[in-house]
This record gives sequence, C-alpha cells and structure tokens, in this order.
Amino acid sequence: MKRTPLFALLFAVVTGYAALAYAAPNTEFQEINNLFKQGQYAPALDRVNTYISKNPQDAQARFLKGLILTEQNKNAEAIKVFTGLTEDFPELPEPYNNLAVLYAAQGQYEKAKNALEMAIHTHPSYATAHENLGDIYAKMASIAYDKALQLDNNNASAQTKLSLIKELFSGRRAPTIARVSDNNNSKVKPAAVVAVAKPVEARPAPSDPTPAPVDNSGAKEAVQAWAHAWASRNVDAYLAAYSPKFKPPKGESRSSWENTRRQRITAPKKIEVALSDISVASDDSNHATVTFKQSYRSDRLSTTAHKILELTKSGGKWLITEERSR
Repeated sequence: MKRTPLFALLFAVVTGYAALAYAAPNTEFQEINNLFKQGQYAPALDRVNTYISKNPQDAQARFLKGLILTEQNKNAEAIKVFTGLTEDFPELPEPYNNLAVLYAAQGQYEKAKNALEMAIHTHPSYATAHENLGDIYAKMASIAYDKALQLDNNNASAQTKLSLIKELFSGRRAPTIARVSDNNNSKVKPAAVVAVAKPVEARPAPSDPTPAPVDNSGAKEAVQAWAHAWASRNVDAYLAAYSPKFKPPKGESRSSWENTRRQRITAPKKIEVALSDISVASDDSNHATVTFKQSYRSDRLSTTAHKILELTKSGGKWLITEERSR
C-alpha cells in the first residue's frame, strides 16, 4: 500500500506492544500470522475468520484481521473490526491507534485525533500514540494554514508556518507494516561510566553523626498486597491501596477512575497478577519508588508491562501516590 509520509508514520503501529501478546503460543494463530507476513492476505483472512468463529474473544486474532483488511484496502471493514475491539477491550491502546490510521487516510482528522486521545487515555505511556497525535495536529494545522493562504495569498506568517510543517514531514521514514507478534525483548546494558576524581587535600572527617539508614521496609509488601487484591478481584482492598493524593492520568476524576477500575476488575471471571524483578528505591523513610515487571492474565486477555509505583508512608501504611508504565 502506498502512503504519504505522514500516514506511513501513522501506519507504523508498534503492535508488538505487550498488551496484545497472549501468554501461551498458539500454533494455528502463528501459521495465520505467517501467511500475513508473506503477503498472502486472502488465505490469511479465510483462516483468521475461521479461527475467530471458534475464539470470538481472542483480541490478538481480531486485531490481525483488522491488519489484513487494511492491507486489502478494505478500510470500512477494518474500521469495523478495530471499533469492535475498542468496545470489547477498551483497555487496549493499539486498536484506537489503528483506527486513527484509517481515519487519517480518509481525511477524517478529527476522528483520528479523538481515537489517539483515547489510546493515550487508556495507556498514558504509549509513545507511538503521542507521536502520531502530534502528526495529526500538524496535519490539521497545515490544512488551516492552506485555507488562510487561499483567503489571503500574501499572508507571510501562514506561508512560513506551512513551509515549516512541510519541511517537518519531508524526511519521514518509509512505510512499514507492523507485525502482531514481532516482539523484541532484548535488553542492552549501558556501558559503565567511571568518574575520575582530581586529588584533593585531605580534610578531617565530619563530626556529624552518620545518618540513620533509610527504612523502606513494607513498601514491597504493600505492592504485593495490591497485586493480590487485584488478582482476588477484591476491589475495595485494591482501591484502598491508593493514597487520597493519588491523581489518575490525563486529568481524569478520582471517582471516574475508580468506576473504571471497578468495572475492569469485576468483569473477568478470573484474574492472575504476577510481579517479578521487584526493586525498591528510597531517598527517605517515608517515600519509595517500586519498579517491577507485571504479568496480567484473565479469561479475556493477557498483558505484560513494566510498572513504576510511587508510594508514600502515611500513618504507618504505604500508599500509592503515582502509577505509570515505561
């Protein structure tokens, strides 16, 4: 599919993102995905339709169907597939992002903007959606400046701004098609940096007493209790793990956020939450930053994410004040 540089960037959706990765590999699905990678869209579509008829709640298969339809230029059908995914799996940002691709290709920039804002609202750290939203804003600005020049072709300010926007997009990379299962889990360790200190004159040791060690005991246990409450579908205990000072992302009200979390915790019949690689860092005994790898699995979907929780000790209890993914 030939696309303009702007839409090429938008179409390069990072579908290897963990939210669509199921824990257990499926041979049949991988065979269908391989057909898609090889450009055999017709047989891939036939097989994915059969697969979905037996697994209607498989988000990954439905997402792949949307990609196949997009490659076949069946945009209306692809929009229907991705829209259905946003309705059944509102916590996934990728379907919103791909809807934005299709809307933008049709020149429906307002709809594209709204879809990307939903992707970011669902997952604030989804960098692809942030970048794509910036491109949509730039495209909408380009249209506005073009209109201004039609009304007044001597408008130097509009000419300059329009030129800057065109220059911005002139160097965009060539289009690439994202693959559902193209995950890259390799980790590159940064090189060690050794600081060489200049010799300094010896000074007497300070007379101040050695500061007391930071006591962050209980922070790790608080995070584990939070995960246990989530897995147990104990909404009250889960919400109680958050501080009254906790601010939901994107300016959402606390009550709206709690209602959303309550719905997402009670909807699945079963939830499993596993934490690994837990690390706790503190500057003092009342604040802690806990980082970990979170593996979530329910009867509806499975996800893996790297989480950061900021906790504050209040009344002897560690509470979450900030939550973000990386």
